[in-house]
Amino acid sequence: MSLALLEVLEKKGSISDIDLYREVMSNFGEVSFRELNRELMKLELAAILRVSRLTKGKRLVELTGKPIFD
Repeated sequence: MSLALLEVLEKKGSISDIDLYREVMSNFGEVSFRELNRELMKLELAAILRVSRLTKGKRLVELTGKPIFD
């Protein structure tokens, strides 16, 4: 699922977590919001992407721009 998230982020750029969830659901099938959050946390800890708060209940997800593979 991590690759699916990265594909969407590379194509769309920065995107809200809700829009990212809808995009992943439409392209890759049934995924829970909990699973999405778990994958976002893994990728954020690996410094691949950044999640920041926009408003209450809405977050912005964006790639950090660092190379994934050194």
